[in-house]
Amino acid sequence: MICVIHTEGDVAEWTFPADPGAVRTARTVVRGQLRSWGLDSLGDVTALLVSELVTNALRHATGPIGVRLVRPTETLGALLVEVSDPLPDLPRERAARPEDESGRGLQLVANSSRRWGTRPGGTGKTVWFELALPG
Repeated sequence: MICVIHTEGDVAEWTFPADPGAVRTARTVVRGQLRSWGLDSLGDVTALLVSELVTNALRHATGPIGVRLVRPTETLGALLVEVSDPLPDLPRERAARPEDESGRGLQLVANSSRRWGTRPGGTGKTVWFELALPG
């Protein structure tokens, strides 16, 4: 069951159960929120990167997964996206070989975003990225 924490103003937050359906649901709510903010042009790349990070969280963690969007402002100048999970181990970007079936998620985030990083939290970690506004 998705838990909507907040979707008004410049911040939108959701919590998803550690369930495979969370990936599809996260893509859907992220696209909807971006549409409501008039940021449809960022929908595809944001949904793809959120999918990768939520999938990573499902693969390695067992608790709820948080997704947070912060709308661009004059100060921020980019869309900020955060995906959190209860596992304290910070992910590492690695070079996947052509025959590997996984291991490209963080590479995709790094190559598609303006900036990205990780930070430990009180009960886990957050992986974040920024997407520049088009044009």
